[in-house]
Amino acid sequence: MIAVLPGDGVGPEVTRAGVRVLAQVRPDVECVEAMVGGAALERGLPALSDDARALCERADAILFGSVGLPQYESKPFEERPEYALLLLRRDFELYANLRPVRVFPGLENASSLKPELVRGLDLVVVRELTGGIYFGKPKEQRVVNGVEAAVDTMSYTAPEIERIARTGFELARGRRKRLTSVDKQNILETSRLWRRVVERVAPDYPDVKVEHLLVDNAAMQLVRRPGDFDVIVTENMFGDILSDEAAILTGSIGTLPSASLGTRGTPGHQFGLYEPIAGTAPDIAGRNIANPTASILSAALLLRYSLGDEASAARIERAVEATYASGARTAELSGGSASLSTSGFTDAVIANL
Repeated sequence: MIAVLPGDGVGPEVTRAGVRVLAQVRPDVECVEAMVGGAALERGLPALSDDARALCERADAILFGSVGLPQYESKPFEERPEYALLLLRRDFELYANLRPVRVFPGLENASSLKPELVRGLDLVVVRELTGGIYFGKPKEQRVVNGVEAAVDTMSYTAPEIERIARTGFELARGRRKRLTSVDKQNILETSRLWRRVVERVAPDYPDVKVEHLLVDNAAMQLVRRPGDFDVIVTENMFGDILSDEAAILTGSIGTLPSASLGTRGTPGHQFGLYEPIAGTAPDIAGRNIANPTASILSAALLLRYSLGDEASAARIERAVEATYASGARTAELSGGSASLSTSGFTDAVIANL
């Protein structure tokens, strides 16, 4: 059973597309929906209600939409839609965030970079998701000697680093056997530990070539030589920033899926949360123009990592590629030409399955 949490903004529209495609390839899989984020808050519920949490506990995986609405931005974090996602990551120990970044043939001109730089681009950012500055304590605003101040704490342990490093190495081993570890070891103590642990793990993967980059240099190289990257592994905040930078290389953040995997289950049958990385886009919500590609591809990742169904996952990915190859485009990729609606693009993908 799959827990479906559509969330806010365009979340319900794109999640509906993912569920439709999932139902076509695996009609035996039950999908059960619950409210989360702003949709729950608006009904007087917590961002992650007890019912939604219980549904996730029973599920094999979560197909997530997006959370966040502008009217909650001034609220304490615990009263904002985004708190639901943080709780899911923390409470289900979803420590490994995989963000595949691929340029589909025919979309090279949509990138802000020269087509020759992004042609054939295929990389994965592996982001540590449950440690670092987002979860460290203390995390607070305070007054010190009459002056407003704030503190966020970045903290990592060697085991936390080792498990995400091994995730990156294992992924690289099944791809082009190149791993780039990103840190800031010239400044940060956590990064010095990060690099030492990665170097300790590396001999266990002699077939994988390892490169270390400082995060500022990595950001530059992503736009200078993106095709040289295979798997990038890094800590929570750096991964948040670099994965969004990498995503826009494709020309539309609406094409990028993600998988957040945890400690439950076994390889090929891990409990995970699968979501587009594009956000809620409330300015276009309800207009049926959002790109559903990321949600559809997130459903493919769900099949691969949580249901162990590689054949169905690959079938969906081939259908998406064929849809773009046919010239089908949603509004943000059409360049002013004729475009398909969210539901129309989904119809085209289903036709290509």
